[in-house]
Amino acid sequence: MTTLTLLHPGSIGAAIGGEAARAGTRVLWVPTGRSEATRQRAQTAGLQPAAPLEAALAVSDLVLSIAPAHLAEEVAATVAPFDYTGLYVEANPTPPATLERITAQLPHATVLDAAIFGPDADRTRAAALYLHGPEPEVALLRTLFANTRVHTHTLPHPPPIGRASALKIAYLTYQRTTRTLTALTHALATHHGVQHELLAEAAHMPTPRLDDTAFLPTLATRAWRWHHELDIAATALTAANLPPALAQATAELLTTWDKDKDNRSLEAEDVINRLLNGSGRGRTPLGESHRERAGARQQQRYLTE
Repeated sequence: MTTLTLLHPGSIGAAIGGEAARAGTRVLWVPTGRSEATRQRAQTAGLQPAAPLEAALAVSDLVLSIAPAHLAEEVAATVAPFDYTGLYVEANPTPPATLERITAQLPHATVLDAAIFGPDADRTRAAALYLHGPEPEVALLRTLFANTRVHTHTLPHPPPIGRASALKIAYLTYQRTTRTLTALTHALATHHGVQHELLAEAAHMPTPRLDDTAFLPTLATRAWRWHHELDIAATALTAANLPPALAQATAELLTTWDKDKDNRSLEAEDVINRLLNGSGRGRTPLGESHRERAGARQQQRYLTE
């Protein structure tokens, strides 16, 4: 029987661990320092408690790390002291430099890059798991999740490393930003008492789709005007005591295509290549103190879940 240690059973982790357990894998989790909610999720998913971590690692064929992305290195650091020699599946959206540091932390293990996408709309899948690494290790994951609701996908293995993570990072760039922008848009409309009218107009909008790139040439040819409009939006957000950063950053990005006004020969590929080969206005990052405070709050919350 294959034994897997799950670090840690959050909502997605418990769902994936539960699928593996129902398929016959022994799935361990380490309850030390975890919350009651985590314990309940693990129990419901059929996971087996094991403590301390060293004992779980000693009997595990693989470790599956599913954590907030910015804590991926810290999770790996908890494994590092025990000279783990099995397969370590880094299933968080981690840039190549982070993957390299995690690999260096675990010199005796095989580190496999993976990316998780959550349930689909009709819940026929618990998750999609994209894998990037050597074939023997990828094959183990495919076998482990065969005939489960975790659908595995293999990405071509030759370097560069981190293709699975890059896929997830690209996806979340769209998904997280659009959902956040929805909240910001409704806040601005509510501030001015026009949320009802906003909803009425939204009902007539075509639904934006990440898989539809046909509109990209139109985006580029109108960017010269749109970035000025978003500068105005940023001013309106500031006046409403709302954060203008998303509007400002989008305005900066749109300047990439300033020279494409009325360029009717553009293809979607050309629009994308402008981004890959060019640059817009320089961006101003969040202040270090802001990032540090936000990171400290998230870390404290995660360590108690």
